[in-house]
Amino acid sequence: MILSCFNQSTIITIMASKQSLNAPEFLIFIFFTATLASAQLSSTFYDNSCPSAFRIIQSTVRAAIYKEKRMGASLLRLHFHDCFVNGCDGSILLDDTTSFTGEKTAGPNNNSLRGFDVVDTIKANVEASCTQVVSCADILAIAARDSVVALGGPSWTVQLGRRDATTASFSQANTDIPAPTSDLSTLISAFSKKGLSTTDMVSLSGAHTIGQARCTTFRSRVYNESNINSSFSSTEQNNCPLSNGDDNLSPLDAGSPNYFDNCYYKNLLNQRGLLHSDQQLNNGGSTDSQVSTYAANPSKFFNDFSAAIVNMGNISPLTGTDGEIRINCRKAN
Repeated sequence: MILSCFNQSTIITIMASKQSLNAPEFLIFIFFTATLASAQLSSTFYDNSCPSAFRIIQSTVRAAIYKEKRMGASLLRLHFHDCFVNGCDGSILLDDTTSFTGEKTAGPNNNSLRGFDVVDTIKANVEASCTQVVSCADILAIAARDSVVALGGPSWTVQLGRRDATTASFSQANTDIPAPTSDLSTLISAFSKKGLSTTDMVSLSGAHTIGQARCTTFRSRVYNESNINSSFSSTEQNNCPLSNGDDNLSPLDAGSPNYFDNCYYKNLLNQRGLLHSDQQLNNGGSTDSQVSTYAANPSKFFNDFSAAIVNMGNISPLTGTDGEIRINCRKAN
């Protein structure tokens, strides 16, 4: 049976959630280099030092998404790109300085990452309540969760206590963030390098149920690849000419681009993955069965995604006296 997502304009009403921000904690197992650091994180880290942090971050995130639905995907992506470069340390937010080139202009991020202004607003609002207590790295982790919830997705317990890096790595941003042209083996290897399993990789890829991609990232797929629905490729070619239009945007999930659901996986079953790396998850390889499971069982996807993003959030955090708590997320103190 072919699974599909109906095409319609999705309208999301942003409402204050009655659901507790901290859902039951998922038991997580991560590789040896992060075990000690992750043990120092806690879901109750700010309960005494800044109990208003969750409310402030949630309300600011929801206001930003109400203004522009795409912002939810942008904030979620910031967390991912932060964690994959030297761990979840807020380094993605640092502007260039005379002593280092930041990560913002690296290939995977340049003219692509967005939402920095929203993070600035969140940080300013939190600082007004609790001065130099909540790290920028933790703000990214909480904002990612609140963005997913605001767009209809699952909630999860965010582990907290990360501190902020004082430097960034332009070179690692260029090498460690998986490219949209990646084959399955490359994706598996990139995630494994960060202590994440193949199951984590496939479930985290489901974040592409929201957000948009630039023409330059999918042009080769829609013109040159054979494992693509012909109607879908024709539609995308109309928006992405062979020359020019590099910055033209297309939704990663055309059926419900502003709603966090399992339609991304249904698209893959119908060869409607926008990026080469997307369709690799269902292309006769080892992850096909997981894609089919998620396409048929949204609850399974939600549960696995929640567990995987907790795992990702535990990649090499700075804790204790390492790093700092930035006052301005764009620069070290």
